[in-house]
Amino acid sequence: MHVPAAADSTAFQPLTLGPLTLRNRFIKAATNEGASRGGLPTKQMVRLHESLAAGGVGMTTVAYCSVSADGRTLPDQIVLAPDTLVHLRRVVEAVQRHGAAASAQITHGGCFTFLPPQQTARPLSASGGFNKVGVMSGMWRKQAMSEADLQQVASEFVRGARLAREAGFNAVELHMGHGYLLSQFISPLYNKRHDQYGGSLENRLRFPRLVLRQVLDAVGKDLAVLCKYSITEGVRGGNNGEDGAAIARMLEAEGAHMLVLSAGMNVESTSTTFGSTFPKENRVKTGNALVNAAMFLKNLSEPTIAFRELYLLEQARLVRAAVKLPLAYIGGVKSLDGIEQLMHEGFDAVALGRVLLAEPDYVNKLHSGTSRDSICTACNRCVAMMYTPGGTSCVLGAPGDALLNSQAAAS
Repeated sequence: MHVPAAADSTAFQPLTLGPLTLRNRFIKAATNEGASRGGLPTKQMVRLHESLAAGGVGMTTVAYCSVSADGRTLPDQIVLAPDTLVHLRRVVEAVQRHGAAASAQITHGGCFTFLPPQQTARPLSASGGFNKVGVMSGMWRKQAMSEADLQQVASEFVRGARLAREAGFNAVELHMGHGYLLSQFISPLYNKRHDQYGGSLENRLRFPRLVLRQVLDAVGKDLAVLCKYSITEGVRGGNNGEDGAAIARMLEAEGAHMLVLSAGMNVESTSTTFGSTFPKENRVKTGNALVNAAMFLKNLSEPTIAFRELYLLEQARLVRAAVKLPLAYIGGVKSLDGIEQLMHEGFDAVALGRVLLAEPDYVNKLHSGTSRDSICTACNRCVAMMYTPGGTSCVLGAPGDALLNSQAAAS
């Protein structure tokens, strides 16, 4: 049935972020594509992001581009390196061919890593000691970063941003949330330091702000520089919504072009990130014994939470009231009514994950008036599908192409 078009909505107006202007306010959020092999993007990754661009998004985000080999969480994740660029260019060119922009999410996993222990025996983090993430992979201890480590990793972020620019990306997104390295500095759950990088929230932001400043200095005139962070960690002892607003003020003062307002932590509170728990009947075996065990233990420990649309809006409002820079809301957007509410409340963009995996052309459907509500059920099975041969896909549609997902993008 035809419904009234939403083409005149603010969501379809251009948005300027630093040196970049997007054609509309819809952004494909970074969700691990499961579409890189040996650190190289595959033809399936090209197909996925091209379908999103053709489907109408203003910008799509390539997830988890590690700034170093040791910065990966899983062995197959992309490493920003000269020999990766030819493959990343294929992704970028496919996106830009359809009038969309491409963003590279650049990050370092810190102690949240499942790399072989012989490669990273004691992974870097804000603080040393027992590494609860490493129990299943043999990395029982983590090491606190020294001043030399901090400078080295900051330089790796800069190098990664420059390589992203060389690959043709329009933006980079610094991942400061979910328990990865920069988040490990921001979070009181991980940062137990007693020097200038620990203690107060301002001190805990010192290293992430240093990384942001150096990346802005290196590429900020050419690329939009975004920061994705957890506006609430959703667990006792972690940062809350008021902390999320204070973090936003500091990142705004440092010059970020936009903030992407995520939430939760990979280990402690994934239900905060996804807005719901993973029902038993919807769990998928990943083929990775460590990941399967981790998912099982997490499912035992987390309470059952039912999905609701715009589940992070209360915390996001605190951030919106605290800063003036552009903000991308993420968290349970699955209808035109929800999108219009976010535009009315002053958010500048909407970042969509599961919805666009279910319908890569959802934005076009909204624009033409053929749809208002997404078919996404927020079952969360796409999260585990990233470990399947075809990579990340929605269970309501066709799986990813396993053959394309075995071939490097430029091969």
